[in-house]
Amino acid sequence: MTARTIRFYEDEGLIKPRRQGTQRLYSVGDRARLGWILRGKRLGFSLAEIKQLLDLYQVDRTGLQQMRELLRRSRLHIEELERRRADLDAQIGEFKDVEAQVSAELVRRGADPASD
Repeated sequence: MTARTIRFYEDEGLIKPRRQGTQRLYSVGDRARLGWILRGKRLGFSLAEIKQLLDLYQVDRTGLQQMRELLRRSRLHIEELERRRADLDAQIGEFKDVEAQVSAELVRRGADPASD
């Protein structure tokens, strides 16, 4: 992670380091939030979603509300990914059908379907 990325997250309100002059001092909490931000990005959450999830901890220090919301959003992401996977599987199936039909036609015409 670059310093520019960290400053961007700071500008977006995702982390709030203390300042000592021009120096930024990152707390253990800031570093934990950065870890959650990175994981959230890897999982496909938007920065707005990540911020909302992180901010829930400020509302409910037990973390229960945050965990429930994370569970709800994770389930929504899973549903969307499964829909996309089904669409991709259908598209792959269609391409395989085209491949089989074109290969068969090339063979019928005496051409080798394996050559470019």
